[in-house]
Amino acid sequence: MTTALHPGTGAAARPATPQPYAYRRRPLEEPDWRRLPGWRDVGAAEWESAQWQRAHCVKNVRQLRTVMGGLLDEAFYADLERDQAERATMSMLVTPQMLNTMDVSSTEAFYADPVRRYMIPVFGDRRTDWPSHPYATRDSLHEAEMWAVEGLTHRYPTKVLAELLPTCPQYCGHCTRMDLVGNSTPSVDKHKFTVKPTDRHEAMLGYLRRTPGVRDVVVSGGDVANLPWPRLESFLSALLDIDNIRDIRLASKALMGLPQHWLQDEVRAGMERLAAKAQERGVHIAIHTHVNAAGSVTPLVAKAARAMLDTGVRDVRNQGVLLRGVNDTPEALLDLSFALLDEAGIMPYYLYMCDMIPSSEHWRLAVWEAQELQHAIMGYLPGFATPRIVCDVPYVGKRWVHQLADYDRERGISYWTKNYRTALEASDPDALTRRYEYYDPIHTLPEAGRSWWRAESAA
Repeated sequence: MTTALHPGTGAAARPATPQPYAYRRRPLEEPDWRRLPGWRDVGAAEWESAQWQRAHCVKNVRQLRTVMGGLLDEAFYADLERDQAERATMSMLVTPQMLNTMDVSSTEAFYADPVRRYMIPVFGDRRTDWPSHPYATRDSLHEAEMWAVEGLTHRYPTKVLAELLPTCPQYCGHCTRMDLVGNSTPSVDKHKFTVKPTDRHEAMLGYLRRTPGVRDVVVSGGDVANLPWPRLESFLSALLDIDNIRDIRLASKALMGLPQHWLQDEVRAGMERLAAKAQERGVHIAIHTHVNAAGSVTPLVAKAARAMLDTGVRDVRNQGVLLRGVNDTPEALLDLSFALLDEAGIMPYYLYMCDMIPSSEHWRLAVWEAQELQHAIMGYLPGFATPRIVCDVPYVGKRWVHQLADYDRERGISYWTKNYRTALEASDPDALTRRYEYYDPIHTLPEAGRSWWRAESAA
């Protein structure tokens, strides 16, 4: 009598089934910054200093030339200068840490580098047919319309966004808050806060003290890493004194772009104090960072993330942005997610579709492309660490890309519904039944759709 072997067991076991994506551990590596001519004499102590990093950020074409020496062709600098003069919505500001993760082996490699594509955009990257969508706006999510007090957006029923300041250690070309954050550019005259920072912060706290329906505060800007630590700790400690606040999330791309900041003794000690106070009150503090490419996850980034977890914060999570030419393949998204999860202890959380700001069409993907990417990455990561791709629909909020109510693929118009009112819709009887529109990039449409938009724009 013979006993049948269970499939995959015993001597007759079959080899592993080939998969579209092959997982393997990839140890992190800090690229050698001394390969860049301008930093060939910089030692490790300087590199790991937050003060040195801030002092040596690249802010203009002249400084980039100095760092790069003769590594790039002159045509690249001309391309960059034209973009800064005609298209850029963000001024140039790149930390040495971020620049060091870019491929500088040739001009062609630098052009193709995913981090370069969104941190140092050039005119040649932009589309010439539709550089901006007809419905692109400076404040594409209408956050300022929903300010309860200046800088405090009350968009969701139980959650608010506190923009403490309008600056960052680095400026991303696709920044959704390009109307407020950073310096003005030739194409964008930035809005400014009108109330003094201390008064604005106190007004935010006052609103939260008298609004018990709010339990969750995202503390952002700009980037909280640019706020002097005593002022940030004071604000967060005051939040922890408000009984209805149960979750606090600190938004800081600097955890990746300037990990040296989060490794400073003052910051680590302050986070320990805040985490201890939060634990005593039963409140959760998490840090949300913004990493778009696996190459940005280096040993220093992992060290900073683990240092924050060691202080007692609940989680360090990643909220990336889905960008064409940066992370628009299943392989790129899975490489990023595994680097974050396995090597840095950072939880893959959200991947936002790029918002409809001016001059962003070369970065944006269509909803159907995002849906295909979400499908492609399912099943590889643990469910709790599989990033959700979301569309931040104007006047609606974050929605998983498969949650749309209807979709006109020919014209690239998706329709979405919502289940709550913002303050703008307090007396609107149709807010919960209305369909809200979101628009695919026009160049992704079939010819019939592109023709329709050309006619609409000419009307």
